[in-house]
Amino acid sequence: MNQTVSDFIVQRLWDWGVQRVYGYSGDGINGMMSALRRAEDKPRLIQPRHEELGAFMASAHAKFSGEVGVCISTSGPGAIHLLNGLYDARKDHVPAVAILGQQARMSLGTDYQQEVDLVSLYKDVAGDYVHMVSDPPQARHLMDQALRIAIARRTVTAIIIPNDVQSLPMDDPPRTHGAVFSSVGYRASECIPRGQDLDSAAQILNEGKRVAILAGAGVKEAVDELLEVSELLGAGIAKAILAKTMIADTQPGVTGTIGLLGTEPSQDMMSECDTLLMVGTRFPYAEFLPEEGQARCVQIDIDAEALGARYPTEVTLHGEAKATLKALAGRLQRKPDRQWRERLEEKVTQWWQLMEERAAVSAEPINPQAIFHALSPRLPGNVLLACDVGSATNWYARYLKIKPGMIGSVSGGLASMGNAVPYLVAGKFCHPDRPAIAMVGDGAMQMLGNMGLISLAAYYQEWSDPRAIVLVLNNRDLSQVSWEQRVMEGDPKFPTSQDLPDFPYDQYAELLGLRGLRMEKPDDIDRVWDEALNADRPVVINAYTDPEVPPLPPHISAEQAKFYLASMVGGDPSAGHALKQSMKSLWASMPFKSSNAKGRSSKDK
Repeated sequence: MNQTVSDFIVQRLWDWGVQRVYGYSGDGINGMMSALRRAEDKPRLIQPRHEELGAFMASAHAKFSGEVGVCISTSGPGAIHLLNGLYDARKDHVPAVAILGQQARMSLGTDYQQEVDLVSLYKDVAGDYVHMVSDPPQARHLMDQALRIAIARRTVTAIIIPNDVQSLPMDDPPRTHGAVFSSVGYRASECIPRGQDLDSAAQILNEGKRVAILAGAGVKEAVDELLEVSELLGAGIAKAILAKTMIADTQPGVTGTIGLLGTEPSQDMMSECDTLLMVGTRFPYAEFLPEEGQARCVQIDIDAEALGARYPTEVTLHGEAKATLKALAGRLQRKPDRQWRERLEEKVTQWWQLMEERAAVSAEPINPQAIFHALSPRLPGNVLLACDVGSATNWYARYLKIKPGMIGSVSGGLASMGNAVPYLVAGKFCHPDRPAIAMVGDGAMQMLGNMGLISLAAYYQEWSDPRAIVLVLNNRDLSQVSWEQRVMEGDPKFPTSQDLPDFPYDQYAELLGLRGLRMEKPDDIDRVWDEALNADRPVVINAYTDPEVPPLPPHISAEQAKFYLASMVGGDPSAGHALKQSMKSLWASMPFKSSNAKGRSSKDK
């Protein structure tokens, strides 16, 4: 048969190197589905249980593979469902393309069933490029532009295809005025700042006595260069959450994550430094950066709009991180005085000891910190990690000691619940030989994760390493928000908004043909982790944890303490237990206590 517009689009995706498309069918996209069938998995359609899951998978595909992620949906409700996962890709600056069905051209503008003004709807999430194919010859340059712009700008683009256009015969553009003849392919160029700007930046960094580095996701391909700069400057490296797995915690000077869910060494470094080097980050929380005027700042970023947007900079270096750091290193002088670096490394050692102390604090029934503390030394060297948004993010950020070779991600800029299970599934398609672990709160699990398990059960037998573990922190509470209500607003917990029903996640997994395990008491932790990591199929761990274990910030401010106490005396239904757990966690943090968690007194328990 003659090639249709849909056949051409599917072939064009394959020509651009797209091997998988994540999406769900519907009558508004039938022509594209027929073309995908005829293409015989070139590219292959991966079917999620919901379009939002498919968009999260496309975002994760981009994060874990470095390629463009592609998702597809029908018109109207399907296209609307994609938005959240696409915003995840946009906010974290990874390339994604959405292919959307639409009603027939002749019905547009009549308020037809499932007709939505998709061009207008997608103008924000795909603002760099969103267009509708209204004539077959358009398909060529619209697809090329959508893919090239998404990849080059690390952003989201969208192509809308009315259902009557999808099955029309494909025509090449005529050789006439008004026609364009686009082509496949894009290769990024090396972008480095001007030499005089590099000289100015090097002078500031060379003059600094206490240099701090804040690294974001932009350092992904520049870790070796970043470590070289850090060594020359005797600097410490704090990591934004998206960079957690990019820079190993075993490297000298790495102080861990930064922010509310960050570490004390990172916060202390920021409060004491006199010079700040920011690389590939848009970390938004000014209260965790040096005070204005405290530190001279140099910033490196490939996106010009990110420069000078978070902290007052003295020199901005517009360039790609790897090439810029390499050029900068050649201008730096190795600092002979290593006292600053040594102090930071001592604080890091003390921090890991403190984490062990806090993990050993008893809770009802299980301290979630103990679960992550037990996982950290068990992590396979090539593990893929996916963390959801919620209290699990605190423990992921602080407790998992990352080693070289590990990869992972979270929903960073959007911070959307429900991302971890679709991340894990897409990650396993990208890396079928890696074991994978998703860490999910029960709120996110009930929101999207349970649906994602159905896809996990459907596909796992294809993967060379079938290990895929979903840890569910089952505390029957939207606990992260409960703590935010207390500490940020001074309000008691609102059970109507915060309480969640119990759900047998492990039994549900067994119904799907997966393995279900349960942690109900502290003695279960080590055994369950060992069983899960040696299973012959994906495992869901139903971990009953205490929602009142406080996600303590690096340092507690007077305002946070005041709000917390106000919430406790203001009628919080869990006040007694929450205060008890907070006191035990604070006791474990006291500097006069022994750092040996095994030598704890009865008061610690």
